[in-house]
Amino acid sequence: MITHIVLFKLKDRTPESIAATVQVLNNMEGKIDELRHLEVGTDILHSERSYDIALVTKFDSMDALAAYQVHPVHKKVIEHMTQVRESSFSVDYES
Repeated sequence: MITHIVLFKLKDRTPESIAATVQVLNNMEGKIDELRHLEVGTDILHSERSYDIALVTKFDSMDALAAYQVHPVHKKVIEHMTQVRESSFSVDYES
């Protein structure tokens, strides 16, 4: 299993903007066959080093993760995130 985690800091950090982006991310659920697990969480600490949203996804293999990366539904999410994110970080590991 491959776990793919992405943290997002948004340009607009209002609750409405964060909620809209959470909905965009959650909208992938059930639409990408390779996506075995999807979890979206929002920051509750709001410290200086906090990011606004965490995306945790799981895949059966690196090939499945690669297929997810180019899936049309994910491409639409990338378009949205490119517009709204200030920065992001990711980590991928075997789990």
